[in-house]
Amino acid sequence: MHATRPLLDAIDFPALRRRRLETVQANLGYRCNQACLHCHVNAGPTRREAMSRDTAEAVLELVAASGATTLDLTGGAPELNPHFRWLVETAHARGVQVMDRCNLTILSEPGHEDLADFLAAHRVEVVASLPCYLEDNVDGQRGAGVYARSIAGLRQLNALGYGDGRSGLMLNLVYNPTGPYLPPPQAALEADYRRELGGRHGIVFDRLFTLANMPIQRFGSTLVSHGEFDAYMTLLRGAHRDDNLDQVMCRTLVSVGWDGTVYDCDFNQMLGLPLAVPGRTRPQVRDLIGRDLAGNPIAVAGHCYGCTAGQGSSCGGALK
Repeated sequence: MHATRPLLDAIDFPALRRRRLETVQANLGYRCNQACLHCHVNAGPTRREAMSRDTAEAVLELVAASGATTLDLTGGAPELNPHFRWLVETAHARGVQVMDRCNLTILSEPGHEDLADFLAAHRVEVVASLPCYLEDNVDGQRGAGVYARSIAGLRQLNALGYGDGRSGLMLNLVYNPTGPYLPPPQAALEADYRRELGGRHGIVFDRLFTLANMPIQRFGSTLVSHGEFDAYMTLLRGAHRDDNLDQVMCRTLVSVGWDGTVYDCDFNQMLGLPLAVPGRTRPQVRDLIGRDLAGNPIAVAGHCYGCTAGQGSSCGGALK
């Protein structure tokens, strides 16, 4: 796989500083039951990296000490980590809002048939990746049969009350472009998703998040292989908007890697750009306990234009 960090380090990006911590995002490991082309984690079935119980306990300690209100669980497929359910149960019991970044097909994997019921019982917000409302596009990006299994997963969640606007069980969908271009306007695309998924399958959801593809890991390597990396970076930089800088997720979020190393965001984690802590080259999650991160400089490089181009892009969708 082509390394993209040297290319990105050579690109300037405006300086950023952190605010009060609101969200602790924990990457529970790179193992996944899918291997998607756009994946910025390079996750897949053969990956073995997984967060330990000790590191998971440290994550909860950071949440409690910092006053963060949200625990955001991601991967790979975070549900494949053996400590996933313990983390959810413990955080929920402490009054912390838990988010699960779910690929939907995990709901039908052997041994996970009760996962949807578990998520509902613990009021977990589900952020479900569905890169298109059309079968050919999804299967082309994620593999044969993924669309049908994703629709089955959404129906399972809907049957439990997710996305109906009354139960309080939040179901948000995530769109990624299938190639090196920016996502369309979020509001218009959300209307398309509602019309198509509702009309074809009777599916409801709360919101659609649109995310730009990051020029790192598997997607970035593909761009380099196809000779499209420079053109994509030109597109991102040309669409940059300064007013998006105020709302980027790294200002109020920290990303904890599977090994406990802390980063300003999940994308920096994949590039090996750790959060700045004096005296620590690879700061660990417990190094942040009792530390006020407000005003801390954020590690930036060329990939950050993926968050500030056009309508903006973050783990919570468009910024505008």
